[in-house]
Amino acid sequence: MSRSTSLVHAPPPSSRAARGRAILCVMGAAATFALAAVAVKLLGGAVPVMQVILCRNLFAIPPLLALALWQAPRGNRLSVLATRNPWAHAQRTLYGLVGMFGSFYGYIHLPMAMVTALGFTMPLFLTALSVPLLGEKVGWRRSCAVLVGFCGVLLMLRPGAGDGMGEGALHLPATLAVLAGAVAWALAMITIRRMGEQGESGSAIVLWFAIGGALVGGLGAIPGWVWPTPGQWALLAAVGLVSSLAQLLMTAAYRSGDTTLIAPFEYSGILWTMSFGMLLWGEMPDGWDFAGIAVLVASGLYIWHREVRRGVKR
Repeated sequence: MSRSTSLVHAPPPSSRAARGRAILCVMGAAATFALAAVAVKLLGGAVPVMQVILCRNLFAIPPLLALALWQAPRGNRLSVLATRNPWAHAQRTLYGLVGMFGSFYGYIHLPMAMVTALGFTMPLFLTALSVPLLGEKVGWRRSCAVLVGFCGVLLMLRPGAGDGMGEGALHLPATLAVLAGAVAWALAMITIRRMGEQGESGSAIVLWFAIGGALVGGLGAIPGWVWPTPGQWALLAAVGLVSSLAQLLMTAAYRSGDTTLIAPFEYSGILWTMSFGMLLWGEMPDGWDFAGIAVLVASGLYIWHREVRRGVKR
C-alpha cells in the first residue's frame, strides 16, 4: 500500500488510539515477561525449577481469578470455571508446564536473549505441527521460512564456539530443554485453538492452567523442596505476579487491537531480555548472535505475513 493510499484511508482518531493502546499493551507485556525472566535468573537455581513453577502459578491465581470473577455474570460468578472438556485442559496443562520448565531452566543456565530467541522458534514448530495435527497445507514459502529460521538457531548456537552467546552450544541440556519447551508451547497453542473452537472460554483456559500448574508443580516440588529465604520468596512472588500482569496486558492488547497489526511487536521481548542480560550479567551478544536472532525473527515474521495473507486462524 502506498503512502498516499494509507493517508486517504487513515483510520479515525478513536481507532488509531485503540491500535496505539494495543501496541503499548503488547510491548508492556513483553517487558513484564522479561522482568519475570529476570526474577527467575536471579534465583540462580538455588530454588528447584518445579518449586519455581509451583509459585509462579500459585501467586498468579488470585489476580487472574479476581479479574475473571469481576467479568463474569453477576448471578453466576463460578461460570468462569465451567469447562466442557477436562481432558483438553489436562493436555494444555501438560504442554504448558513442559514449556514453562524449558524456559525457566534455560534462563538459569543460558543468556537471557538466547532463551527468548530460542523461544521464538515456537511459530516454526507450530507451522510444522499444523500439517499432521490440524490438517493445514503449508506451501513451499512457509516451509522454506521454517528451514531458514532453524538456520538462525544454528548461527546462535554455533557448535564448538565459546564466545558471545554461542556458549549455549556448551550447555546442550539447557538448549535442548528450551527447544523442547518451544515444541510444547506450540502443542499448547494447538490445544487452545481446538478448545476455543469447541466453545471453551478464555477465562476457563487461563484459570485451569494456573490451578493445574500449581497442583502439578507442588507435587513435583515435594522431593527436592528447599525452604526459600525472604529474598527468594520475594522473587518467587514476583515471577507469579509479574507473569499474571503480562498475561492481562497481552489479553487487553488482543481484545482491543488487530492481531495482524500487533503480533509482530511481541518480538520486542528480545530487546528487553538482551538489555537486562547485558546490564545485570554482562551477557554481550556478538555479530553471529545478532545475525542468528535477525534470521530467526525475520523467518517468524515472514510466516506470520504468509498466514495473514492466507487467512490462517491462530
